[in-house]
Amino acid sequence: MRPSGAACLVTGASSGIGRATALALARAGARLVLTGRNEARLGSVADATGGEAIVADLTEPGAPERVAREADERLRGVDVLVNNAGVGLAGPLLDVDFVRVDELVAVNLRAPILLTRTLLPGMLERGVGAIVNVASIAGHVGVGGEAVYAATKAGLIGFSESLRQELIGTSVRVSVVSPGVVDTLFFERRGVPYARRRPRPVPADRVARTIVAAIETGAPRFFVARWFAFPVRLQETLPGVYRTLAARFG
Repeated sequence: MRPSGAACLVTGASSGIGRATALALARAGARLVLTGRNEARLGSVADATGGEAIVADLTEPGAPERVAREADERLRGVDVLVNNAGVGLAGPLLDVDFVRVDELVAVNLRAPILLTRTLLPGMLERGVGAIVNVASIAGHVGVGGEAVYAATKAGLIGFSESLRQELIGTSVRVSVVSPGVVDTLFFERRGVPYARRRPRPVPADRVARTIVAAIETGAPRFFVARWFAFPVRLQETLPGVYRTLAARFG
């Protein structure tokens, strides 16, 4: 699918990867509806991209469906759905508050499923559609101290793979973009800043370019940076070796 002229809904668009994706799609000529929780920041991104803003908290009951229907109405049909909104959480499982568990499941997994469920019939009827789910390397291999976050992203990956199989023979494509470490406020918001020397964080613009490539090609999965595909394949083919290395090097 060519982004030029395409009607796109981007979630989590007020900052970070979502903001960068909105800017990249605007440069490519897409028509945009953007959603996020921070009204001021979201409005700024909408002004910069010529898009329309829908302020929403995707944890609230009915919010994903409302956002999807409103975006569909404003754009007269959504061609591209970028499920980017996400929240992180770091720390031992025994320290995790139950409320935060509900929040992560609602934003990282439940909202993408409900947004997709609401918009998919229109895509199938029009015979065109691209769904890009922004996951994480943590969802592929697991990360100690991020059990809940990794579980929600693993669920999103599983949802994407299953939906792709359902849509064989249609013109709707499903892609997963899995970043590693990205230079955004994500780590501060999760409660634990990123302190490792490697891997070095990549800019949000790089992830945004990958999301645009996913829309254009419809390929199943992308890693940012690309070398993250190696540990994923190692974990899939030689899980014992991967666990040994992960235990030693983190």
